[in-house]
Amino acid sequence: MPRKHFRKYLPDHETVRNHRHLRHFRPLLRHPNLWHLNRHSVAGGVAAGLFGGMIPAPIQILTAALLAIVFRVNLPVAVATTLLTNPLTWPFIIVGAMWIGTLVTGEQATALQPFQFDWFTGDFGRLLPELWGWLMGMGKPFALGLLILAALAAAAGYLLVQFAWRLYIFAYLRRRRARRPTP
Repeated sequence: MPRKHFRKYLPDHETVRNHRHLRHFRPLLRHPNLWHLNRHSVAGGVAAGLFGGMIPAPIQILTAALLAIVFRVNLPVAVATTLLTNPLTWPFIIVGAMWIGTLVTGEQATALQPFQFDWFTGDFGRLLPELWGWLMGMGKPFALGLLILAALAAAAGYLLVQFAWRLYIFAYLRRRRARRPTP
């Protein structure tokens, strides 16, 4: 893949390691695969980010970062990949998780209740606990479906990056062979 292109946008690993809030985690951030752009590290980072991104907010980025550190895959890619799940994609994720969970458990999913929060006069300190309670109120089919959906998304992301990276390398080698003068 075009590493130089990605390196422009990724933070320097020394900058991240020396960040004042991350100084305590410095020993965990030493592994080179957390920062290198190679096929396996980036594919694992995408998988960690997709898995972490399926967890309801606000711990998506933290989960992806912890998974990246544990599995020693690219940390910035994992964190950036969590941004694929956003408020526009969450309704589809919730419905998909409920559908998968209902298929697997055989239980009838609870009806999706509207999220009750007063956006104008409500206490925004209670927003995240209320949202978490609403999500967990969907029951076992939702939780199991979300876990399965996260695993499937992570596996698909890993395989897709591996495949795309190989295609890029084959195309690069073909172009390089075409430029080579024939004897």
